[in-house]
Amino acid sequence: MSVWMITGAARGLGLEIARAAIAAGEQVAVTARRPQMLPSDVAEHPDVLAVRLDVTDPAQIDAAVGSVVERFGTIDVLVNNAGRGLLGALEEITDAEGRSLFDVNVFGLINTTRAVLPVMREAGHGKLVHIGSRAGFEGEPGVSLYSASKFAVAGISESLAIELAPFGIQSMVVEPGVFRTDFLDPSSLQLPANLLADYDGTPAHATLQWADDANHAQAGDPVKGGVLIHRVAAAERLPLHLPVGQDAIDRRAVMTERLQRELEPFRAASAATAADDHVAGVAQ
Repeated sequence: MSVWMITGAARGLGLEIARAAIAAGEQVAVTARRPQMLPSDVAEHPDVLAVRLDVTDPAQIDAAVGSVVERFGTIDVLVNNAGRGLLGALEEITDAEGRSLFDVNVFGLINTTRAVLPVMREAGHGKLVHIGSRAGFEGEPGVSLYSASKFAVAGISESLAIELAPFGIQSMVVEPGVFRTDFLDPSSLQLPANLLADYDGTPAHATLQWADDANHAQAGDPVKGGVLIHRVAAAERLPLHLPVGQDAIDRRAVMTERLQRELEPFRAASAATAADDHVAGVAQ
């Protein structure tokens, strides 16, 4: 039995990861900005602690972590799932809109992780599971700021995997494709306050139309996604990246092939930029 803390667990993948963990016999702290919205099968389970948490509020983060440790004694797995979306062309998005997104998707994750790490270091083990996105390894039109936030999540996770290895703590970024959750609802997805008509008929605004059409019709099943994420996170060793969904797998393959193809014409010239006194990888 492990102790899991899952942020943004009132719905979507966070809720389904929580249900999978409960079904596996874990002790689970589920956090949400409005814990009263948690379904009764989760909130009322004897092995569950429901905690109010807005990840943009450092005081709430500290209080939530303290409550979990007080109830369960430790935190073995932290799932940084809390997040939201922002669509629109980069030119349309204000600084305030972009910073608000990063406050949740990036700094909320950073601050929650910081608060949990002393518990894991003292225990000598732990797992960090960061919910990134397919948009965290491929930029797409109309998704620039959201994509930037998820690229940041991937970079943070990769760095943590190395930084924390001496303490027995692992880190993994999960990169889901499109799943049939409320993510494309107005309650989760923000649009710029001032859309520019100049972008009508361009790929950036085509993405806005796609979001309307795809809402609750996405290919991914969040129940199956939650089960897979729990199974991988509960295993002994975490992978560095976990694409989830056929679309995520396919796009990862496309981007990998593109990077290799575009590098090839410049491979020799790129390697030749080394200083003349640089020998066998050691600066002289």
